[in-house]
Amino acid sequence: MSDVIERFLRYVKYETTSDPESSSYPSTASQLELLKILAEELKRIGLEEVKMDNWGYVTATLPANSAREVPVFGLLAHVDTSSAAIGKDIKARIVESYPGGDILLNSEKGIVLSPTDFPNLDAYIGQDLIVTDGTTLLGADDKAGVAGIVSAMKYLIEHPEIEHGKVRVGFTPDEEVGGGVDHFDVLAFGAQFAYTVDGGPIGELEYENFNAASAKVTIHGRSVHPGTAKNQMKNAALMAMEFNALLPVQQRPEYTEGYEGFIHLTAMQGHCEEASLSYIIRDHDKTKFEAKKGEMQRAVDFINERYGKESVGLEIRDSYFNMKEMILPHPEILEYARQAYHALGLEPIEIPVRGGTDGSRLSYMGLPTPNLFSGGHNFHGRFEYLPVQSLEKITEMLVELVEIIGKA
Repeated sequence: MSDVIERFLRYVKYETTSDPESSSYPSTASQLELLKILAEELKRIGLEEVKMDNWGYVTATLPANSAREVPVFGLLAHVDTSSAAIGKDIKARIVESYPGGDILLNSEKGIVLSPTDFPNLDAYIGQDLIVTDGTTLLGADDKAGVAGIVSAMKYLIEHPEIEHGKVRVGFTPDEEVGGGVDHFDVLAFGAQFAYTVDGGPIGELEYENFNAASAKVTIHGRSVHPGTAKNQMKNAALMAMEFNALLPVQQRPEYTEGYEGFIHLTAMQGHCEEASLSYIIRDHDKTKFEAKKGEMQRAVDFINERYGKESVGLEIRDSYFNMKEMILPHPEILEYARQAYHALGLEPIEIPVRGGTDGSRLSYMGLPTPNLFSGGHNFHGRFEYLPVQSLEKITEMLVELVEIIGKA
């Protein structure tokens, strides 16, 4: 078993689920256990300036072994896993030389990973696949990235004949709840640019993501006994349904793909007296992003006109923006990654992220940070899987990247 596979299988045994409802940082204490282990591991393999700060961020340095003046850059990955599926007691196993067809994940519960549901499986016939028992997620998002970075650093330390400049390494908590870099000290990190190793299937190279906002709609009704309610009751729950119906149906996520943005109703609750709706708003295009906010306001205005002033309140908060604006002025960052991919016979798959990454926020904090592949499929669910050969390619690609930038 290769170094990176052993590392990944060991990391996924640690529960690191982040909690979107928590007010602490990190949002769950369990993340700190793996972060402490990673700090010790980075020291053990020979990295320098290893530090775990009060927020849980782990940073370290691969010192330069070349006299050339080359850019200092960073490699980053997050340790937390999504709360969308169970991340505890993960039972990972390797399906060797996948023959195609269904994979029985759990005979007792009859859970099957099938190419009928996930056609991308067909691309990996003959490869080895890391899967779960179908009751938890796997955690390739982003422990595959973590394992790949550590293994690449170990390889470079063991092969000093590969000349390179200074490389900074960083592992973060809480990416899945949008707080991954809330307290990250870009200045102290000391890199001119960085890469997150947090993408999807092998070959992905991402430098565009959604502009993102959250919206909270609060609707105030008037509860009156239904027997005497005529011309007096204002049913907030029904008003909430009416509000949602005013928003464009074709801008719901189930009808969008590629560069198409959406307005997504994530939660709805209420009764006659009061109701609330929660939304996320997404679009790659800044003008269309603002237009979607405008759709929300027009729906508010309509309901207020119909049911009375201040029947509906709207609060919109921007979350992050498209990192493309911060990365395209530095084309060499993308060119280094393309060269590393090509060196391994990989054609870069340059697609927009239909979501966000730590890199999107870091780019606006002064650290341009595109996203590299981490190899996995079906993230955030029980049918997540990771091709072994893709995991191994992460390490190889990162070694190539370090060497290419070392010659820049």
